Amino acid sequence: MNIRHFVPDDFEHVLSIEQKIFSDHDPLVYINFYELNMNGFLVAEENGVIIGFVVGYQLNENEGRIFSLAVENEYKSRGIGTQLIHAILKIFYENSFQYASLEVRMSNVRAQKLYKRVGFVPCWVEKKYYLDGEDGVIMKIRISPQYLLYAMDNPLQKQVIPITNGPVFHTPDSI
Repeated sequence: MNIRHFVPDDFEHVLSIEQKIFSDHDPLVYINFYELNMNGFLVAEENGVIIGFVVGYQLNENEGRIFSLAVENEYKSRGIGTQLIHAILKIFYENSFQYASLEVRMSNVRAQKLYKRVGFVPCWVEKKYYLDGEDGVIMKIRISPQYLLYAMDNPLQKQVIPITNGPVFHTPDSI
């Protein structure tokens, strides 16, 4: 398994995963993310097949936001989501962000457990956050060099690509 930056040829695979996992995302938003934040769009690939992705962007001068994280159902529980989170947090750190945040459906207990295991802390609930009226849990993490050292020493992280400073994030206006 390899984690790398998204390229336009990956779009069809990402869109397929997105449509299976999420009900209320606009697939075209991923094109905007790629155009505005190439550095914050990563895919997990195995044997040439995209099996997961993570998309992040700059929320403000000190904080990165994970917009979307998804792994194909048959590849879940293999640490791929964890590796994608660590990879995007490393990019956030390289862009001098001190914090990262995300939102997750109240009913998505599995994802909440993953985020807590990685170090995210639930901060508050946004009532009726999603289009279907479900509440969203806002979670945050402080990104520190110690966290990254721990994440990179984790045996699951040995295959993550070394991501170097790339283009600086720009906050997308369309989101």
